[in-house]
Amino acid sequence: MGFDANKVMTKEAIESGKTVLGIEFGSTRIKAVLVDDNHEVLAIGTHDWENQLVNNIWTYSLDAIWKGLQDCYQDLTKHVKEQYGVCITTVGAIGFSAMMHGYMAFDNQGELLVPFRTWRNTITQEASEQLTERFAYHIPQRWSIAHLYQAILNKEEHVEHVAFFTTLAGYIHWKLSGEKVLGVGEASGMFPIDIETKDFNKKMIEQFQDLIADRKYSWKLEEILPKVLVAGDCAGKLTQEGAKLLDVTGTLQAGILMCPPEGDAGTGMVATNSVAQRTGNISAGTSVFAMAVLEKELSKSYDELDLVTTPDGSLVAMVHCNNCTSDLNAWIHLFKEFYEVMGQKVDMDNLYSTLYKKALEGDIDCGGLLSYGYYSGEHVTGFLEGRPLFVRTPDAQFTLANFMRVHLFTALGAIKIGMDILCKQEKVVLDEILGHGGLFKTEKVGQRIVAAAINVPVSVMKTAGEGGAWGIAVLAQYMINKKKEESLSEYLNDNVFARQQSVRIEPDPKDVEGFEIFIDRYKNGLSIERAAVENMK
Repeated sequence: MGFDANKVMTKEAIESGKTVLGIEFGSTRIKAVLVDDNHEVLAIGTHDWENQLVNNIWTYSLDAIWKGLQDCYQDLTKHVKEQYGVCITTVGAIGFSAMMHGYMAFDNQGELLVPFRTWRNTITQEASEQLTERFAYHIPQRWSIAHLYQAILNKEEHVEHVAFFTTLAGYIHWKLSGEKVLGVGEASGMFPIDIETKDFNKKMIEQFQDLIADRKYSWKLEEILPKVLVAGDCAGKLTQEGAKLLDVTGTLQAGILMCPPEGDAGTGMVATNSVAQRTGNISAGTSVFAMAVLEKELSKSYDELDLVTTPDGSLVAMVHCNNCTSDLNAWIHLFKEFYEVMGQKVDMDNLYSTLYKKALEGDIDCGGLLSYGYYSGEHVTGFLEGRPLFVRTPDAQFTLANFMRVHLFTALGAIKIGMDILCKQEKVVLDEILGHGGLFKTEKVGQRIVAAAINVPVSVMKTAGEGGAWGIAVLAQYMINKKKEESLSEYLNDNVFARQQSVRIEPDPKDVEGFEIFIDRYKNGLSIERAAVENMK
């Protein structure tokens, strides 16, 4: 009976619009979630898509963007109809997010001037280096301003005609609401943010304008950037045209409130409850990135650190590394092959769990073993290419426990170097890091290794959220439900995560000591990795 009563209440909530819709455009999947006023997911819709390499530019076509959005929304409404027997005619609010950065430039008629240039393109090195030097502030290649300035350096004909440029999330929001706005977290991947004003940095805008003064363009940078909003601000309403673009059946009504569009980094911070200062999150899987919410500006610019903001405008330092568990996974698959050769059936979950736990029995410094899981280049350590590598001295302690331990340690080698800049050089204090991703699947092992690497307590939630689509839905809920003066962090703690169970592990001093010994070996051995790259073509 209880389930039926819940279903009736849910049906009524959907019919009366007491729900919120969040949609996120990831690199390989567009995902929509419908959420109730307790932030519980009622239904999900998805659409898989892939980027294309066109004229050496990674892109998604406008046709793919809109067909993907419409198909994703229809998939959601189909599941709502199947589960609850009702159609969605309205919701309390809508939020959009997407993969951050990139470049979408439009003329004064609203026409796209060149194909969408995604975050994945590494074609802006010259612009990135020149702007970093000019601003004394690290400008990564994937940022929108790097793309614009590279187009200027390349003397691309379209630049003269730019009337507005934005990101994918900003573009979708603009077409559905008519508003040229961005959430501050997403905006921080377009151009540096002044954390005092929570707006684009005016001094740097002037520096950029001086830099291009001789080009005599008809536009000024501040005129073609979107307006910056913070979490909780209203970012417009769904227009009649927007409602038809989203729902091709014409069932969805116009006039729905929309929250500021955000990037996937910001929605990830919301989904992991790591928007408060002195908190952060680490996502560890095929690649690894860590984000730390800062209390103040860093003393200087670092190539290893990207600076973005939370959706409510706190400064965030981000360390991103290309390699994490790929080589570790390859070794575990080798053990699987051995099992099968011996005529044994393999339970992969049990194999991973057994080998990960074995690593905890190893010597604190991995017994003198060394490995690099570099499947690709690694920016933090200065590699354009990588070669997976395992090496040891004849007298090293070559045991299974040490072998597994060194591969877990090295998966976090590059990220530790970046985090050491933050925590040791810049004296950034973190009360807690929240872990998510495949490395944390085996209970407590990944947590303990990460805690050792960065010497900060690591928590993992027992129930993972629905990722970025859920994160942007929560931001939409915050906009319509927040009490006066209630901060985003307070809202998340009191209303969203109060009932979430998590497991927290403190750094073990012996593990921390062992990782410090290992990281010295790791840094000293980088010349071995470099020789492997040079000699193994």
